[in-house]
Amino acid sequence: MLDYKRRIVKTKEFRRVYRFGQKVYGNLLKIYICTNHLDTTRFGFSISKKVGKAVKRNLLKRRLREICRQNYHLFKKGYDIVIVAGKNSPEVSFSELEKQVLKLAQIGKILVKYGSDSSD
Repeated sequence: MLDYKRRIVKTKEFRRVYRFGQKVYGNLLKIYICTNHLDTTRFGFSISKKVGKAVKRNLLKRRLREICRQNYHLFKKGYDIVIVAGKNSPEVSFSELEKQVLKLAQIGKILVKYGSDSSD
């Protein structure tokens, strides 16, 4: 589980990230990135009711939290990141979601080091 101090939960904080954050779009997800002037990176998750019923939304949110927890060391410190799921997100596997999150983070230039040691 992602620690509470690493999560964005207040509406005010979400609004700040939406308003002042940089947007990066993918085919499954959209992420908003904003500096937070803290010593830690925090994550927020927004899953619309268009994605599906509560069971699907909660499963997707748990998967995204776990992806962020496992890869926390790859993200630069001092950012607030909000991940917004698209309609097709629940149908994809965990590994596809993980690839999309890391790809969007790399595009947004918030990864410390990723992909340099891959065997492409």
